[in-house]
Amino acid sequence: MKRMFLFIPLILVVVLGVVLFAGIGKDPNRLDSALVGKSVPAFSLSELGNAEAQLDAAVFEGEVSLLNVWGTWCPACRDEHDDLLRLAEDKGVRIIGLNYKDNRDDALTWLTRLGNPYEVTIYDPRGTLGFDLGVYGAPETYVIDADGIVRYRHVGVVNEKVWKQDLEPIMKRYREGA
Repeated sequence: MKRMFLFIPLILVVVLGVVLFAGIGKDPNRLDSALVGKSVPAFSLSELGNAEAQLDAAVFEGEVSLLNVWGTWCPACRDEHDDLLRLAEDKGVRIIGLNYKDNRDDALTWLTRLGNPYEVTIYDPRGTLGFDLGVYGAPETYVIDADGIVRYRHVGVVNEKVWKQDLEPIMKRYREGA
């Protein structure tokens, strides 16, 4: 019986090796969303800059958009902010913001100080829409087609490389009516 206990460490090492090997080569920023191919979940939340204005999923209809999930508490969101400004200003990309689990005043100060790349910003202080979208953390960015259908999810910072390799081709395809 005591000999059997000698094999436990070996068994644990083999199991750990199998788990680690299974994760090799997988992109940690690639988290598939159950919502890809489905409509943006129904919601009714206020606009960040106007607490009286209620927004719903209709905000995504009519034009292909990026939905960018961000918060002032998120260092990576600060890292991508200049790239989002460039996309909105230089490339004319329609970006809808989702201010996620944040303080309204802090978020408004952030946008005033750093610039505002968002056509409109949905204020989600409790994270209800984020939860329905399956937000894992911030930043996350979704491509939403003109019919309000989620077409792609990117977890992590949006920069020039991510724009060129991932987001731009998908947006182009849906702008052209794929």
